[in-house]
Amino acid sequence: LHFQYSLLKNCRKNKGNLEQAGISSASIAKLGKGENITTDVLIKICESMNCHLEDIMETIQDDES
Repeated sequence: LHFQYSLLKNCRKNKGNLEQAGISSASIAKLGKGENITTDVLIKICESMNCHLEDIMETIQDDES
């Protein structure tokens, strides 16, 4: 899965908005680095942005497959 971090930028969400939604700075840092985050974090993002998981994520074929 690939998180579409650009969606946050397009919606004018910043680190402060995400922290207000209950997302830790460690999770925000992971998002910026493309690292794994929990489903709970994804749900908090969706709730804060009033969107669905499929709006912020996409499935990408792994080149190693």
